[in-house]
Amino acid sequence: MLVYPEIDRVAFSLGPVKVHWYGLTYLVGFVLSYMVGRHRAKRADTPVTPAQVEDLIFFGALGVIVGGRVGYLLFYGWAQVAQDWHYIYRFWEGGMSFHGGLLGVLLAMWWFARRNGKTFFEITDFVAVFTPLGLLCGRIGNFINSELWGKVTDVPWGFLVKGEVRHPSMLYEAALEGLVLFVILYSYTTRPRAVGATSGLFLFFYGLFRSLVEFVRVPDEQYEYLAFDWLTMGQVLSAPMIVLGLFLFLRATREPAPSADIIR
Repeated sequence: MLVYPEIDRVAFSLGPVKVHWYGLTYLVGFVLSYMVGRHRAKRADTPVTPAQVEDLIFFGALGVIVGGRVGYLLFYGWAQVAQDWHYIYRFWEGGMSFHGGLLGVLLAMWWFARRNGKTFFEITDFVAVFTPLGLLCGRIGNFINSELWGKVTDVPWGFLVKGEVRHPSMLYEAALEGLVLFVILYSYTTRPRAVGATSGLFLFFYGLFRSLVEFVRVPDEQYEYLAFDWLTMGQVLSAPMIVLGLFLFLRATREPAPSADIIR
């Protein structure tokens, strides 16, 4: 059994301005994404030039923040908004939805692709590889905020939180949706592949990993279990990702032309 250290959500203060760990983890995620994106863009056969990576990360960050917050408010946050409408913009307290953030990023990538004369899947394939790094950092932010805990357990790596030992489900997600997914996609993109295949793999494995962790994660209090005493909102939102991801991957792998976006 491990004891949760009760980390202060505020990393440091600059006069009246409080800088939260949650915001810093997002910043680290964007920086890591930028570094990997710049590395990949140095190849002459990638769809994005090094100079375009800054714009790509900027618009992607807007999609993550705006889409993630709006998605959380729509899917989970009605009760908080009803009690205090200021909760809408207090995102540093937590309350970001991956599925909402994904929709925001997809919209931003569609706009970026259209603006730069690229296809949608050329850009999403490029972005998909480093997206798990942002997920990894975001889940660490959940851990610091002491949110999204798992069910009560007796496993030796469980954390003692408010008198109960619980699964660190946010760390499971950091490992699976973040580190493992990054390794899978990075490894896969070291060889030629069809456009759309990388995006399909991302959707499939994220949906799969998220659905598996939901079995040990406490369901959202707004919904509890939707059916069968185990089906959660997270699984419902992830199911289309699994199906769509598998469809995109299978369709892409039947295409004869490989993607030019290859990591060395």
